[in-house]
Amino acid sequence: QVHLVESGGGLVQAGGSLRLSCAASGNIFSINFMGWYRQAPGKQRELVAAITDRSSTNYADSVKGRFTISRDNAKNTVYLQMNSLKSEDTAVYYCNAASVVTATVRRTNYWGQGTQVTVSS
Repeated sequence: QVHLVESGGGLVQAGGSLRLSCAASGNIFSINFMGWYRQAPGKQRELVAAITDRSSTNYADSVKGRFTISRDNAKNTVYLQMNSLKSEDTAVYYCNAASVVTATVRRTNYWGQGTQVTVSS
């Protein structure tokens, strides 16, 4: 079992910045993928950014150039630095940790409780 604790959400004005953190604990040795997803009211959950155990990163087109995902292996923590925030970035942000086998198959899959990010225009 893997436990994920997110922090860093809040209210910010458009153009501002926030940094989200996700601390992982438990049986993390098999985790090879960590990502941030978000879900706005009335919309499906979408992948925002992801990082693999080899530090390969991937971003949604809507956040490229504004968001940066990184990891601190010593702290078992993944970060999402969000700059130039827009009102459309408002959502609940969820941390995800998984043991990915293929693009559609995950051996394990864990979620954090979510943290609210609200961007006022």
